[in-house]
Amino acid sequence: MEFTKTTEQSSKYDDLEKMSVQELLSNINQEDKTVPLAVEKALPQIETLVTEIVTKMKLGGRLFYIGAGTSGRIGILDASECPPTFGVPFNLVIGIIAGGDTAIRKAVENAEDNTTQAWIDLKAFEVNEDDVVIGIAASGTTPYVIGGLQTCNENNITTGSISCNAGSPLSQTAKFPIEVVVGSEFVTGSSRMKAGTAQKLVLNMISTATMIQLGKVKGNKMVDMQLSNSKLIDRGIKMILGEISVSYDEAAQLLIKYGTVRKAVDNYKK
Repeated sequence: MEFTKTTEQSSKYDDLEKMSVQELLSNINQEDKTVPLAVEKALPQIETLVTEIVTKMKLGGRLFYIGAGTSGRIGILDASECPPTFGVPFNLVIGIIAGGDTAIRKAVENAEDNTTQAWIDLKAFEVNEDDVVIGIAASGTTPYVIGGLQTCNENNITTGSISCNAGSPLSQTAKFPIEVVVGSEFVTGSSRMKAGTAQKLVLNMISTATMIQLGKVKGNKMVDMQLSNSKLIDRGIKMILGEISVSYDEAAQLLIKYGTVRKAVDNYKK
């Protein structure tokens, strides 16, 4: 069966340049509303992958995201937010983009077409069988990502994928594929739009659900968050006040002494 890139098919909207600003925004918004529904259909696939990630991480494994362009940047964004949000080490969730860090801000020519570079990039982190590698590509055809997952499979490393086309080569390569079929983009082929939104929603689910399963959230509170600014320090103090009977100043002293909300509360209760 021939594979079709639905994300690159012409949209139902013609002559965009003739639309008013209000019409453009309204139509984009209408398209965006369809994304969560597409994600909902993929929940069983997401659950299966998250369960595998949790199992691996409990054994000391790490989570890698690999991607090119928008997909790579979204992976890096999610990975970079895990340490401050959940207090985990920076080398627990790692985002890698084709072309290296330069490509985060500026496209690197032909980087996504290299089928061997992703494995080289992963080996720089000493990737191994304890880890999980998720390839992210809206089209599901990016050579950098597919090549990386193929080599991971050959080395018995668990692989997952996030794409926005059904039956893509990437889905056929990954052991745990996730397909969020969002259809054609408002601007034909601009996968930073619905496809990018879908990828971000799925990554939110993966990292958040994984960290909760690993005990990095108590109730619905980020009790292990890094206290990197005054707003977060104040939030941490208020979390402590909600757990134990102390004054604001006492809670602040506990937080400064122990470094996290969890440690402050646990040590006070001892």
